[in-house]
Amino acid sequence: MNATPTRPGPGRSHDAGAPSTDTHAAQYLTFALGEEVFAMDIRTVREIIQHRPKTAVPLMPDFVRGVINLRGAVVPVIDLRARFGRGQASVGKKTCIVIFDSMRAGERVELGLMVDAVSEVIEIAADRIEPPPDFGASVRRDFIQGMGKVGDRFVILLEPDRAIDIDEMADLCAAGSLAAA
Repeated sequence: MNATPTRPGPGRSHDAGAPSTDTHAAQYLTFALGEEVFAMDIRTVREIIQHRPKTAVPLMPDFVRGVINLRGAVVPVIDLRARFGRGQASVGKKTCIVIFDSMRAGERVELGLMVDAVSEVIEIAADRIEPPPDFGASVRRDFIQGMGKVGDRFVILLEPDRAIDIDEMADLCAAGSLAAA
């Protein structure tokens, strides 16, 4: 398929009042945080690695678990559970780090997301994606690209450039440094 999938992306959303007839499908990597299933656009994922020891960085918020050396590059690792305000994740047998590309000031930055387990890559047609809920979501609404209908359940489609916004995280780090002083 050579067509570019059309679906909500950064700064865009479906018109909830108009039914979509778009049937282009996009692929998403699904992963678990506790009992919930999340997904992110596979095009942003560079690789999935086993959990490994990290080097702690002083004065970082709880959700920045440290950095890893990935083929000579320093890659920050974000604990997605902690980022969503659920406390730090414990490391289990299936804990993985999803390496993905984020954008900051027009430049590509590699980040690692610590997740409980990676599930599978699935296809979701654009007409099977609903806008984020106005209430009842387990994560901030601006972190959610949409809700993908998969069978009889929903998968939360993350908007990684917002959920893992480097500038917002830097502001949190700076605020933590000021509070510690």
